[in-house]
Amino acid sequence: MKSYTEELWFETRKRCEFLDITDKVEASLAASGVREGLCLVNAMHITASVFVNDAESGLHADFLDWLEKLAPHEPVSGYRHNVGEDNADAHMKRQLFGREVTLAVTGGRFHFGPWERVFYGEFDGMRRKRVLVKIIGD
Repeated sequence: MKSYTEELWFETRKRCEFLDITDKVEASLAASGVREGLCLVNAMHITASVFVNDAESGLHADFLDWLEKLAPHEPVSGYRHNVGEDNADAHMKRQLFGREVTLAVTGGRFHFGPWERVFYGEFDGMRRKRVLVKIIGD
């Protein structure tokens, strides 16, 4: 069995933003040489997420609006965590979107459904953060 590990680094231009990282994760898969197996893609920061969904801008805008209703950034005084910080909402948004995804690898490609892409979700951005890609298989 082969094992491959890579860290991808991102720095968003906005506090909350979604980046399509599918091409980067596919490049990691190609570098791994794995044809059959599993790929873990994991946000390594507690205010960021990795998820699989459609690459449609209206949907992503709806996600951001929905998240802001569930865990609004303002007023920051409304959160106990915000003592010296202002990112309690980002921790909650991350919980909703999740920490990681596991992708099936079949024939050297990700076994996606229609329209599926891999996204990095940033909820406390504008600084450098990383995503772990761990691939195992034959």
